[in-house]
Amino acid sequence: MKISRGERLSGEFQKEISSVISTKLRNNYPELSAIISVTEADVAPDLKSAKIFISIFDTDKEKSKNSFEIIKQNAGFIRRELAKVMRIRTVPELRFQLDQSMEYGAKIDRILGGLVDDNDE
Repeated sequence: MKISRGERLSGEFQKEISSVISTKLRNNYPELSAIISVTEADVAPDLKSAKIFISIFDTDKEKSKNSFEIIKQNAGFIRRELAKVMRIRTVPELRFQLDQSMEYGAKIDRILGGLVDDNDE
């Protein structure tokens, strides 16, 4: 099974962006106290743009929203840090999107858990 260049780059971008956020960005912004993970990186075939899906775990929704805004505002900084680490000619423009699949999965689990409890009675 052959893995395409785009898939390899997506994995590398995911790993490196996660590293930049957890070290350099967190040092500059101490309010990034939530658990932040890069769940997916979708790099365009022409390497002009990349959608980066971020998952943020925090008990406070307002802090979570604030953390995502800080990440979006620092897309240029993250891109410059990637250019220092990655050995490619052009680093794509980064567009961050909030990945809410974990919250959606938890909601479905709660709904299904409620159905099981109702059937037991």
